Amino acid sequence: MLRLYNEITGKLEDFQPVKDIATIYVCGITPYDTTHLGHAFTYLSFDVLIRYLEYLGYQVRYVQNVTDIDDDIIRKAKQVGDSWLAVGNRWTRHFIEDLRALNVRPPDVYPRATDVISEMFQHIQALIDKGYAYVSDGNVYYHVAAHPCFGEVTHLSPEQWLPIANERGNFPDDPHKRDPLDFVLWQAQQPGEPAWKSPWGMGRPGWHIECSTMAITYLGEVIDVHGGGGDLSFPHHECETAQARGVTGQEQFARFWMHAAMVRYEGEKMSKSLGNLIWVRDLLQEHTADAVRILISSHPYYETWEYDAAELAPADALADLLLRAAQATGGAGDAVDAQESAAAFEAAMNDNLNTREALAALEHLAQCILDGAAAGNNVAEAQRTMYKLATVFGLRLGGPLEPRVEQGWDAHHKRFE
Repeated sequence: MLRLYNEITGKLEDFQPVKDIATIYVCGITPYDTTHLGHAFTYLSFDVLIRYLEYLGYQVRYVQNVTDIDDDIIRKAKQVGDSWLAVGNRWTRHFIEDLRALNVRPPDVYPRATDVISEMFQHIQALIDKGYAYVSDGNVYYHVAAHPCFGEVTHLSPEQWLPIANERGNFPDDPHKRDPLDFVLWQAQQPGEPAWKSPWGMGRPGWHIECSTMAITYLGEVIDVHGGGGDLSFPHHECETAQARGVTGQEQFARFWMHAAMVRYEGEKMSKSLGNLIWVRDLLQEHTADAVRILISSHPYYETWEYDAAELAPADALADLLLRAAQATGGAGDAVDAQESAAAFEAAMNDNLNTREALAALEHLAQCILDGAAAGNNVAEAQRTMYKLATVFGLRLGGPLEPRVEQGWDAHHKRFE
């Protein structure tokens, strides 16, 4: 049984979907500068989760969004003298091309935030009607004090909320707010900014309502897993769950909250604001996609780690070992037994996706295949097992892109041309 760490309960719990299909929502990029290794760690970590669920026999419906309208997009568009739409489309295409090159399973639905503007109106109005939100001079705000369970995702103390929110985009001095921690659901139009007609006047949606609306619209009122980078846990995901529960009246929004840890470089979190970035596209110039994926998966999703170029050598070596094992030719001797390695692989993955130990089991199997082939033993069945396990990590072992990867990302790419 797969056991995942659930941030709401602070415990490892057995994972079982609510319905026949496992539903997963992962917060996507704000497309104005991508794809660095921190991005890749988040989306490859959830790719491995989805692939492992499929390995276990579950069907998965996966939604990842594009935050195509946001303060950062508008600011970037002004800097480069282009429209917000053109900037977002350009960087989204760039991101798609990078994930495609890494053989990442595409989301089943890949919506823009602006695809669900009308649904946001319905959700915002429901929050107003229920007393969770209020209108102020063309803006609509969520009143944090109205939700008794605010804080349930991160378990931060109320004293921590405002300082952290202020570090991550909150405007505590907004004169239209009742409370500095209240967050915007609908923002009245500012001069020169894009806007949509709404029941409260011209404006644009707030960031948090975009994601909760897309998750509910495409996955339902209660989803199995909601994820993203660790820096989104507060305030973004805390705000999302407060909104969603306010809209639906459900006791839960996401059954499991999971966050990929941060990647550090040069002593700091890898981030666009600091500029200490390692670009995936640069790594792929000198290393195979399998090697880059091995580098990333050698760190379990919950482990903060520091990028060190020296780690690429063992990643290259393991990618080469797996490729040689995949291409090895055995003889007519005894069949190489893969059961022990497969059991070790599954045990590691079932333990909250311990990808480091799972890769070690895969490496052991590859070495057994090579040793067996050298001894003239039959390696065909062991190779089939190795391919199946390697697919959980999205490894190609010298083969082409998976058809679903190629076709799925190509279809998404066309929407941003």
